[in-house]
Amino acid sequence: MKIIQPSVVIENQNWSELLRRIETKGRVCYKSEDRITDDSAEKFIDSIAKRGHMSVLEHSSISVKFIVDRGVSHEIVRHRPAAYSQESTRYCNYMNGTFGKHITVIEPFFFKDTISMWNEWAMSCSDAERQYERLLLLGATPQEARSVLPNSLKTEIWMTANIREWLHFFNLRAAKPAHPQMRQVAIPLLLKLQQLLPPIFFGIGYDKDFPEAHYAEVICEENGGAR
Repeated sequence: MKIIQPSVVIENQNWSELLRRIETKGRVCYKSEDRITDDSAEKFIDSIAKRGHMSVLEHSSISVKFIVDRGVSHEIVRHRPAAYSQESTRYCNYMNGTFGKHITVIEPFFFKDTISMWNEWAMSCSDAERQYERLLLLGATPQEARSVLPNSLKTEIWMTANIREWLHFFNLRAAKPAHPQMRQVAIPLLLKLQQLLPPIFFGIGYDKDFPEAHYAEVICEENGGAR
């Protein structure tokens, strides 16, 4: 069994072009295309956001890969409209060489300071791995054997959503009532997008009491490689 931390990958793109795309679509509403300049997009987007003209933000989208446990992924896929592609436990056989012949689980950060709880969690996941392997050896298919896999099982899921849906996502998932492991990925993702697209994501509230030490790593991916 392998234990890892959650992480987030943002598919990199031309962020200035993303803002310009929103502006060129939105200015049709006011027939103000003649006011487009090299630096007009940010001011225009700030203006429409303050007026609540949020539908214009649906003209651009962002793709993000979450590396989280299955429990968190179940919450992510509740967001609509969005497109999802997720690692499938029906077709992935974690006992073959592709996966190192073991399952990979996401460590719950809230058990780290309590050794007895962490040990119980780790033993439960290890027991599930043994039972999963045993079922496969007895002839079960991966989609049958997955019945014993833990909620902590690592999954990778790409989410592509328009900007308006991402705003809704952060309003729910970066807030204090959200599950702690959801906040662990949502908050640092929001902070990264605030750097990349300040006129859109700046000012969105989030749980500022969530410990930065537990923030998941967030990276940008370009041309198939992380950077």
